[in-house]
Amino acid sequence: MDLRIFTEPQQGASYETLLSVAKATEDLGFDAFFRSDHYLHMGSVDGLPGPTDAWITLAGLARETRRIRLGTLMTAGTFRLPGVLAIQVAQVDQMSGGRVELGLGAGWFEGEHTAYGIPFPKEKIARLEEQLEIVTGLWATEVGKTFSHHGRYYQLENSPALPKPAQPKVPVLIGGMGASRTPKLAAQYADEFNVPFVSAEASEQQFGRVRAAAEAIGRPGDDLVYSNALVVCVGRDDAEVARRAAAIGREVDELKENGLAGSPAEVVDRIGRYAAAGSSRIYCQILDLHDLDHLELISSQVQSQLG
Repeated sequence: MDLRIFTEPQQGASYETLLSVAKATEDLGFDAFFRSDHYLHMGSVDGLPGPTDAWITLAGLARETRRIRLGTLMTAGTFRLPGVLAIQVAQVDQMSGGRVELGLGAGWFEGEHTAYGIPFPKEKIARLEEQLEIVTGLWATEVGKTFSHHGRYYQLENSPALPKPAQPKVPVLIGGMGASRTPKLAAQYADEFNVPFVSAEASEQQFGRVRAAAEAIGRPGDDLVYSNALVVCVGRDDAEVARRAAAIGREVDELKENGLAGSPAEVVDRIGRYAAAGSSRIYCQILDLHDLDHLELISSQVQSQLG
């Protein structure tokens, strides 16, 4: 089981805070640092000092880290034109020496679109399908050849399809609990399928849908990585668990029901349930970005037991 660190900067984080978490992620032996792509905070927090852009953040971290993978869960398809996104991700991949992964979703939070004047279309899944076709098509086009796309939402004519990422293929992540269209998109375009914030039982069911969709188009179901994103709240004792839960405005019992919470032994046991459901990677959602001791505990007492 592979553990990655996943942050939600829209809840309140400067670039410097994100840099400190990314460096801790690297120093403590985690595989990757991922972040959400939102421009407006959620819930009762004030979100200060304000939003940071996902791909600008990752560009900075690309130059200030050396080993960890960097990516998004998930880049909102509504925020960027697909041709521009392909350029941005390719450039950050070059800046990192080939360590970038692209999670791409349809976008869902209407309030942040209204707040920053971003159009919020109704046909988001159909647009996402075209976006995936364009981004992956641009990257796959041989140097010296051109790429064109004539779709319902986007038209590209004789694009030079440059620049290219440093990696031969940037891993693409797709996720969600849609029962039909989401598995089909994952089967066609994804290297990894992610299920956020649901039980092991629900994850296993959704993983099965994606496997079936892949096999229906002649792709082995095991060709994809299957992963979960889960809130994490670990403590050496009950008091430490309660303190960390209070710091993020959550209840311990609720966190144990819906995430990875409790002692290291309890969390390792719960991770085992997700592994049995078919998951091989957990994105640990860290909501208190100033508690770096939390990361150290997860590294030394949880990750060390996972093999």
